[in-house]
Amino acid sequence: MTYAPIIKEIGRGAKGARPLDAAAAEAVFADMLDGKVPDLELGAIVMALRIKSEAADELLGFKRALDARTPQVAVLSGPRCVVLPTYNGARRQANLMPLVALLLARKGVPVLIHGRHDFESRTSPFELLAALDIHPVADATAAGAELAAGRIACLKLDTLLPGLDRLLALRLRMGVRGTAHTMAKLVDPCRGRSVRVVAVTHPEYLERMHHFLCADGGHAMLLRGTEGETYANPRRRPEMKVFEDGAARVAWPAEEGGAPPLADLPDCPGVADNAALIRAMLEGRSPVPAPVREQVETLAALAQA
Repeated sequence: MTYAPIIKEIGRGAKGARPLDAAAAEAVFADMLDGKVPDLELGAIVMALRIKSEAADELLGFKRALDARTPQVAVLSGPRCVVLPTYNGARRQANLMPLVALLLARKGVPVLIHGRHDFESRTSPFELLAALDIHPVADATAAGAELAAGRIACLKLDTLLPGLDRLLALRLRMGVRGTAHTMAKLVDPCRGRSVRVVAVTHPEYLERMHHFLCADGGHAMLLRGTEGETYANPRRRPEMKVFEDGAARVAWPAEEGGAPPLADLPDCPGVADNAALIRAMLEGRSPVPAPVREQVETLAALAQA
């Protein structure tokens, strides 16, 4: 493939760029995932997409390329598997993503966690998961066995999708995130048997992801994440939308007002304190914040739908 014509289309800035159609987007992202794009052209494509943002057809094309390369994890009959991406880690607040996973597993819902961590200023979610005895497995087959045995499995992205992992690693060289970070939220290792949890940071992405999830189909929850992670802000409930085969509805409206600290929820982003807090909530010694409890209940119901 020659990349100059593509860069010419998408590289004209936020106002002058023209989006790719779905077929062209699928082809170029496939080459990006397969490591076929030379470094110079790859950097140009990454920055052009970042500046102009991804159009709806581009996202669908990128997703098709991603689906074609995503190993599938076996899910037993029964509830769908909730898929929790983790790509940020704790910064100031305790990371309650593992709490969501453990509460769902307690309800009999399988949970697959996938992610990558390369932020020196944040606490690694994989260190937190390890403190709770949740460890990454070697491949998709092992993940299926873990789901069958204990209802929770964890895969690092370099194991699940090495091509996407390489694209995410470009942030360390280029200084900014790119389209690959958006697509990492949409990885579906259990197609047809999943409930994806899609957490976004910027408000404009809520609308973009809404349209994408309606077009892409399947089951999903969309919410504004907490410090980039896939759990509802315990201090103020975000709007939580659920998607079932292209139909969207608001499961929980956003709470109004600010997000003051909670007396029962200390800021403890460190691994030991964060893990101890999650254990206390699981054992009933500390209350589970209402937004997290509502998120878990909604996901459990969606997994049964």
